[in-house]
Amino acid sequence: MRRNIDAWWPYVDGAEGEKIEAIVMTASGCGATVKEYGHLLAHDSAYAAKAAQLSLLTRDLSEILPQFEAQLQQRLAGKINKRIAYHPPCSLQHGQQIRGKVEHLLRLAGVDVQLCADSHVCCGSAGTYSVLQPELAYQLRDNKLANLQATQAEMIVSANIGCLTHLQSGTQTPVRHWIELIDNAMALPERA
Repeated sequence: MRRNIDAWWPYVDGAEGEKIEAIVMTASGCGATVKEYGHLLAHDSAYAAKAAQLSLLTRDLSEILPQFEAQLQQRLAGKINKRIAYHPPCSLQHGQQIRGKVEHLLRLAGVDVQLCADSHVCCGSAGTYSVLQPELAYQLRDNKLANLQATQAEMIVSANIGCLTHLQSGTQTPVRHWIELIDNAMALPERA
């Protein structure tokens, strides 16, 4: 934590030019942790204030993109013709209390996005949980994949690297970060 704070601080205080407006996280587990820096280092006299400031600046990508909804909708209309299953990571929906934003952005882009029956339940990755409790982790993964595959989706998307790798280890269905879907579609030529 302290090394991250030291690395980011010159950009926060403006020593590297303009002050940053936000630290944007694409991995929800990382974002959930950085948003807790202020709490975790509250009793560290050397880092408490900096940690609190970094926590305030940290945003998940799904918190930033809504301000560009109109542009996304215009640029992505008709470009993503796939049925997608979205797995909202625990670190996003429970840790950061962000729910519905990714699904909304994907639907806005014209994606047929589906949530599975147990979308509120962990996929089994849970940081080191999948390493420390592999039997339970794989049981959770297999249950999650069965429910995700019941949506008949062509692809599974999520917002955390742990979920992506854990889910992909149990299926041939492609598992990607949801922003990769958006990014790939943005690279396609505009329709006339």
